[in-house]
Amino acid sequence: MREFVRGLRAGVPIGLGYLSVSFTFGIMAYGMGYSWWQAGLISFLTVTSAGQFSGIGTMLMPGRYIEMLVSQLTINVRYSFMSISLGQKADKAFCGIYRWLLGFFVTDEIFAVAMTEKKVKRAFFAGLAMIPWIGWTAGTLLGAILGNVLGERLLSALGLAIYGMFIAIVVPEMKKSRAILLVAAISVTLACAFRYVPVVREVPSGFAVSICAVAAAVIGAIFFPVPAAEEVDS
Repeated sequence: MREFVRGLRAGVPIGLGYLSVSFTFGIMAYGMGYSWWQAGLISFLTVTSAGQFSGIGTMLMPGRYIEMLVSQLTINVRYSFMSISLGQKADKAFCGIYRWLLGFFVTDEIFAVAMTEKKVKRAFFAGLAMIPWIGWTAGTLLGAILGNVLGERLLSALGLAIYGMFIAIVVPEMKKSRAILLVAAISVTLACAFRYVPVVREVPSGFAVSICAVAAAVIGAIFFPVPAAEEVDS
């Protein structure tokens, strides 16, 4: 019980952050035509932020299953590597179906906190994941429900919050590294091309997101490789 409570405390800041971001997701989902319970169910069953923001648009277009598969795989594949890494630090009691739960609850922030532990105990991880999961689901429900009440201008303004969050994540890293700045610029340029350039703008948004992400990452890896740890030390 002590480990569970310690995990709950560690998850409170993450849960509060998720509450505000998922509120925006709820508003966006409502604006696209989803009911409050559909939006809440999506967050309850996935907890994948960027994947959800990308997926709700594709879900409105019947038959785009391949597009959905490719875009979600591109966006969420990092969670597989995070789960593998966390699995190496899990204690012996963290086995069987509990490993499945570990994979379900892994997010960037939960991963970062869990990795600070010498051994990830099952009870600690359960507590750590609980508050963020509740915050993400509750924020979505709140945003979707208030979407029926709030004025159109306020809803439009709140819809910009998610873009502000991504900017807040990327810009500090761009200031530190010229390589990250150039990779971000490449990604933005490609995204603008898929939005405005004739012919390529006909590419479905799910495929466009995947192409931009993979192309920018490959160019960055080729031209701006990160030195191995042993090379840095030497």
